[in-house]
Amino acid sequence: MAKNNIKNDAITPRDVDFAQWYTDVCRKAELMDYSSVKGFIIYRPYGYALWEQIQSYMDKRFKETGHQNVYMPMLIPESLLNKEKDHVEGFAPECAVVTRGGLDDLEEHLIVRPTSETLFCEHYAKIVNSYRDLPKKYNQWCSVVRWEKTTRPFLRGSEFLWQEGHTIHATEEEARSETLMMRDIYEETAKELLAIPMLTGRKTEREKFAGAEETYTIEALMHDGKALQSGTSHYFGQGFAKAFNMTFLDKDNKLKHVYQTSWGVSTRLLGAIIMVHGDDNGLVLPPRLAPTQVVIIPIQQKKAGVLEKADEISEQLKAAGMRVSVDASDKSPGWKFSEAEMRGIPVRIEVGPRDIENGHCVVVKRNDGVKTQMDLDENLPQAIHDTLETIHQEMYDKAAAFLNSHITRVNTLEEVGRVLDEKGGYVKMNWCGEEACELKIKDLYQATSRCIDEHEEADGVCPCCGKKAKHVVYFARAY
Repeated sequence: MAKNNIKNDAITPRDVDFAQWYTDVCRKAELMDYSSVKGFIIYRPYGYALWEQIQSYMDKRFKETGHQNVYMPMLIPESLLNKEKDHVEGFAPECAVVTRGGLDDLEEHLIVRPTSETLFCEHYAKIVNSYRDLPKKYNQWCSVVRWEKTTRPFLRGSEFLWQEGHTIHATEEEARSETLMMRDIYEETAKELLAIPMLTGRKTEREKFAGAEETYTIEALMHDGKALQSGTSHYFGQGFAKAFNMTFLDKDNKLKHVYQTSWGVSTRLLGAIIMVHGDDNGLVLPPRLAPTQVVIIPIQQKKAGVLEKADEISEQLKAAGMRVSVDASDKSPGWKFSEAEMRGIPVRIEVGPRDIENGHCVVVKRNDGVKTQMDLDENLPQAIHDTLETIHQEMYDKAAAFLNSHITRVNTLEEVGRVLDEKGGYVKMNWCGEEACELKIKDLYQATSRCIDEHEEADGVCPCCGKKAKHVVYFARAY
């Protein structure tokens, strides 16, 4: 019996069933596959290549700002996780627990890391003695396990890939500066690599990371009007330092506790890329991220000189620093066009006997389908490079316009519900700062606070309770 080839099935249109469209794109573009354990996916080569591009870009940024890569163990002793009360309460429901090793029951249960704060704290407490040992600015690339009840590829999984940075500092000022710097690096990465604009701000007390004093976030807006938390940066103060006895002898010869941060982004970013930029034909990849930036499709490739010309163009573009492939398979040109679209390759070059005779090729942009004739001469690499840069800017501008058009200022509870139901996106409103009002909006409209606007002062009253507002906050339905 032949295997079912999902590539033969049409993609569900986005506006018919967005969730099914997303799953179709993940599968048909061969980004991932399901494993036999719920919530644990297989990252196929194309999907993993996207993560490698993100990893390479961000790793460079981290090292430029003085961070070093390390690797911590996968397993955490239960007693170690329990040292920080708020932290363990936040993660306990999601923990996977190892109770046996080989044939023997373990004397102490081991937690498969949901995050690594406690491991870094234990290590830092051992290696830091003096102010001369500070700061410690470490990062690790790894996977973590959080036993989720509802899963979706890349967006929410029982296991996911990420980076987690953990730093300790001698002063509060230095730690706070680190926290905001990493938030800014995340926002810049989204703009410069992913062509995604982000809403940024501070999380409310209810929504901040377990054990943190402050959490800062970058929030993306998906095509269906839902928000996606895409990266967070946390200021811990001295909470973990005191729980784990992370102290150092300062210049004044006094023993002091360190100040701590952590920050992370994950393969959720792949979900953001798919849902912000994708269309009914599949992926639309930003050029700086795309594993293949240009695909060359020879037309009537069996005719003399066609494949040779395709290879010649490929070598020209590669020499200019572009990532290029030639599709010389025996499939029809139409199939190759569809495949290139499905995989989101930013630029497609078509070249056949007539093109070669006339000294030009056809260049097609994936983001808008616009076709252009370009001369087959020494200026072609620069022209393609400029096209890739244009595509990046067009994709960012389109996403920014969508985001800005889906931020709606509201003054009443009724407006909150109407905007979320009819338009989606973010509602921007005054808020008194009370958790009860946060929960009221969540209960009434299934929307959560995404972040506090740190650039606008509240002026007016909270629409939930009528009390004087303390903050301006964005609420949205979210993944």
